[in-house]
Amino acid sequence: MKRISFGTDGWRGILAEDFTFDNVRLVARAVARYINAHNLAAKGIVVGYDNRFMSERFASEIARVLAEQGITVYLTARSTPTPVVALAVWLQQAGGAVMLTASHNPPEYNGFKFIPEYAGPALPHITAEIEDNIRQLQGTGTTGEDGRTVSSKASVITIDPHSDYAEHLASLVDLNAIGKAGLKIAVDPMCGAGVGYLEDLLTRAGAEVVAIHCHRDPLFGGSLPEPTAKSLQELRRIVVEGGARLGLALDGDADRFGIIDANGEFITPNQFLPLLYYHLLTFRGLEGPVARTVATTHLLDRMADRKGLKVFETPVGFKYIGQCILEQGVIVGGEESGGLSIQGHVPEKDGILAGLLAAEMVAVHGKSLTDLLEDIAGEYGHLYSERLDVHTSPADKERVLGVLQSFMPEEVAGRKVTGSSSVDGVKLLLEGGAWLLIRASGTEPLFRIYVEAESHEEIKEIQAATRSLLGL
Repeated sequence: MKRISFGTDGWRGILAEDFTFDNVRLVARAVARYINAHNLAAKGIVVGYDNRFMSERFASEIARVLAEQGITVYLTARSTPTPVVALAVWLQQAGGAVMLTASHNPPEYNGFKFIPEYAGPALPHITAEIEDNIRQLQGTGTTGEDGRTVSSKASVITIDPHSDYAEHLASLVDLNAIGKAGLKIAVDPMCGAGVGYLEDLLTRAGAEVVAIHCHRDPLFGGSLPEPTAKSLQELRRIVVEGGARLGLALDGDADRFGIIDANGEFITPNQFLPLLYYHLLTFRGLEGPVARTVATTHLLDRMADRKGLKVFETPVGFKYIGQCILEQGVIVGGEESGGLSIQGHVPEKDGILAGLLAAEMVAVHGKSLTDLLEDIAGEYGHLYSERLDVHTSPADKERVLGVLQSFMPEEVAGRKVTGSSSVDGVKLLLEGGAWLLIRASGTEPLFRIYVEAESHEEIKEIQAATRSLLGL
């Protein structure tokens, strides 16, 4: 049997090959052991699912398994976004949640995500304990059944947290301002679990909404449910041709966002996070630290430094950002791959919240996001970011990993190395505010080289010099 392991954000597998009913039952029993071992059974557990093939059937089976282990289950009545399931943990004061989703991955995948009682992604020590439970259950030779008995089967209670979630977001976003601005907004939930959320909230606010791909399609129209510049060409066309002020998109489970500005430009997460931090600091008058992953823009640092505020740099993975939101009082935390949350919300990434905040910014500032970015550049300077994926052979990967163990050049592309970080991968800080990060893929012979600098030309020079230094 292929090893079941929890990666950056849960266990994912190919339907019928890895992601089978037997394996899902096995992981559910491993989670039940975790819940019972930590005396959380009385609090119950939320079970949610996305729009992927058979997700509702898998969810029902997980609910049955957990209930048989004496754990009350709050099963969502319909396909539900990951951030909504996370909020349901708060609403039900539950011991955690299981979310069935493969997020932005191809249609042939499904996934199993465990959300602990703090309503954010599981930290490594929690997933390690669940993985250990899986190994123990496999060791008994009866992975289909735990073999444990409980005095009585617990209940499975159907919930629909949609309206409570909508009310919660209304407390975090200025919907009145969106309505007063009379914005026309195009929305693309990409046939995922986020169908009906942005559309309803924006319409309720008083915006004019044009929506596409608002139906369930487990094949996602034959493409990835990932809101990238490449995949949002139809949304871009609708924005430009229809005169919309914004285009807002969600991934398969609505925890990541994609934004198209009025001019058709794709606003990257590395652009949007500074926009949001700037908005919170200037318009809302909030003052507090910011959290970002090691691969995320340092424009956030420039803003925080100007006000004497702290920046928390974390490894890649929103679970670490979530902990900063919970424990460090940060007002916004995010990652370059498209996840963010803010103070007062669950410590889970939320694409619906991000889209609404984008609409709020356009409404209250009376400017496009592109124009706001120019305002920020005038105050803090330009920074551009780019990720380069370099494929190699397994043998060459091992060679480069060896080089990276002591990789500390005096300069890169003629720029003096002024500092380093080993939070996640190898990160070098360069004079002039540029930096580079080298991370190896954990699953394939691939290196990711992240570079940020004050011009695109500088990025290309640093990329080329890095590849040369590493022999890539």
